[in-house]
Amino acid sequence: MSRSWLSKNSIAFVWVIVLVCCLSVVLISMLRLQEIPFGRRSVGLYQTTKIRKFSEPEKYIGKFGKMMIEMLPEDLAFTVFVPSEEAFERDLRLKGYESLVGERMNDETYAIVSRILGFSAIPRKLNSVSVAYEKEIMYESISGFILSVSKDMDGMLVVNRVRSERVDLRKKEIIVHIMDGVVMDAEFEQSVQPDNIEEDE
Repeated sequence: MSRSWLSKNSIAFVWVIVLVCCLSVVLISMLRLQEIPFGRRSVGLYQTTKIRKFSEPEKYIGKFGKMMIEMLPEDLAFTVFVPSEEAFERDLRLKGYESLVGERMNDETYAIVSRILGFSAIPRKLNSVSVAYEKEIMYESISGFILSVSKDMDGMLVVNRVRSERVDLRKKEIIVHIMDGVVMDAEFEQSVQPDNIEEDE
């Protein structure tokens, strides 16, 4: 009887050890996944996820985007919808080195970039996975501007009708989505229009 009892307890002990090991592996995997920086680019209906380092931010976001991100504290959670370098030039007529004086922004450029940051940053983490397809979510930016965020068929985010080019880049606690346009309110958009029209003429 003691052998039978010993054999049953041995089997139960082995099962407990196996269960604890499996749970440990799952928990460690989940904790590690949350800290891995990644970027996503979609191809058709299928998405490919790649791990990206944020060591060369100019490659993805350009000088103005980098300056926007540097205005935020790195240790607090933010999500920023950064215009691409082409969008800064096309929509705001800001050109990389022409708008900089000795690698520093002139006053007008600084004012424009900081206003765009106010419109396009939210004080929380929002990655593309947490946005459901074709479901609209409303967020308030740090300046109080309302952002309507949704996801299209290709997995790209759409914010106030501006589509993203690249999503889920990270720098410490900040999540960056690169946008093919500038997220801004109508009043600010009108304020930059007259200068643009004069330049074109």
